[in-house]
Amino acid sequence: MEISLLNIIACPLCQGQLLLQEQELVCQIDALAYPVRTNIPVLLVSEARNILVK
Repeated sequence: MEISLLNIIACPLCQGQLLLQEQELVCQIDALAYPVRTNIPVLLVSEARNILVK
């Protein structure tokens, strides 16, 4: 995924900043990790993984 894309996309839930970590885009505000599949970010809340440790 192109790093310049990170400057124009945002979390679909809170419109916060997304951080690229491995093959995921992480929203630290919502504690969600959105997958990146074949260099395409999947910014669907239903596809996001909760990253909170319980």
